[in-house]
Amino acid sequence: MEHNLAVGLDIGTTKIVAMIGRKNDYGKVEILGIGKSKSLGVHRGVVNNITQTIQSIQQAVQEAEAVADMKIDEATVGIAGQHIRSLQHSDYITRADSETVIDDDDIDKLINQVHKLVMLPGEEIIHVLPQEYKVDGQAEIKEPIGMYGGRLEANFHVVVGQVSSIRNIGRCVKSSGLNLEGITLEPLASANAVLSQEEKEAGVALIDIGGGTTDLAIFRDGIIRHTAVIPFGGNVITEDIKEGCSIIEKQAELLKIKFGSAWPGENKDNEIVSIPGLRGREPKEITLKNLSKIIHARVVEIVEQVFVEIKNYGHEEQKKKLIAGIVLTGGGSQLKHLKQLVEYITGMDTRIGYPNEHLAGDSDGEITSPLYATAVGLVLDGLKRQERRKVEEKPIQEEHGGTGEQQGAQASNEPKITEQPPRERRSFLDKLTERLKDFLDNAE
Repeated sequence: MEHNLAVGLDIGTTKIVAMIGRKNDYGKVEILGIGKSKSLGVHRGVVNNITQTIQSIQQAVQEAEAVADMKIDEATVGIAGQHIRSLQHSDYITRADSETVIDDDDIDKLINQVHKLVMLPGEEIIHVLPQEYKVDGQAEIKEPIGMYGGRLEANFHVVVGQVSSIRNIGRCVKSSGLNLEGITLEPLASANAVLSQEEKEAGVALIDIGGGTTDLAIFRDGIIRHTAVIPFGGNVITEDIKEGCSIIEKQAELLKIKFGSAWPGENKDNEIVSIPGLRGREPKEITLKNLSKIIHARVVEIVEQVFVEIKNYGHEEQKKKLIAGIVLTGGGSQLKHLKQLVEYITGMDTRIGYPNEHLAGDSDGEITSPLYATAVGLVLDGLKRQERRKVEEKPIQEEHGGTGEQQGAQASNEPKITEQPPRERRSFLDKLTERLKDFLDNAE
């Protein structure tokens, strides 16, 4: 596949989306093709039927290929699901020689040490995200590289998932005829697509309400601080409508989308929807007030669960305040009056997030729907990986910095200590992807 193209594959509980994107000359992303299919083999973000999932992936990919008029052979895939959990952990290393400055290798050593944490059987660490460092007891250091010190400590946010679930996803992608270009945690992908840098600095909670799961990612000072996956989403609302009104799922889903509201106060008692009965039975009449009562009860439950996670992160402390409030995205965020309900429950400013943060200005309105936040984020992630690979492949002529903070750190470090440009630290996900590729190759 040509260099500046990337494919995002969002394997969700309700839909599978394949999206092909490329970077234009202005550094924005153009979406060339998009395909989606009904997801049949996934339950709460976890694959439970390999054959059906493979078929759904192939269908989505073929559709995207037809629209973009090109063949694709690799994809960046998102993982989510009820098996994902996260924990806080601090660790330290004592350096052999405190006369030399701290470099990448020290940080890699520290991060690798975190990977030796003993997990529950069948679990594996997916992401290790450093929060802040301490050098010889001096706290709140964002970038310790280039400093002197004997003891390097850090707080980490560690995300853990189930090996078998991750391997199953890898298996489905490979059997669909695609190479696995990379794996990303879905809440992180959605956050990349939807949040602005200012929001991440100020403090923000991204809530991605999908079909089977609700993902949460909290940022503060530009760093991801907390992630969680709550094992229910839009599907349980549909399920409740189906049970509560004794209708079939298709009708329940349509009712939710067309007439559903998270706020029961505004429907009059006399507003009624008539639903055709099955096979010559009498039509059913449902009042919109009842419908929104059912939806309201479920949505309150989801939002309260998410709010518990935000409280766990400690947003009430002055230093951890989320000034930018909450951003809602994902298909479930399109429910009427959801913004007001979330503001009412949490007391935090809320907006609906559309994935247009990095998309070219003339993107199709459909693509910028919250439904596609994760897919857009995965495309962005794939493009970033390619750039990293290009940098690794060719000897670098010019200095290139990482994030703004790192550039700032270099600029202030006038006497240059090393001449080599800072290498991008390979995220553990890249290593996980490689291990997964090896595993799948050997498993055949």
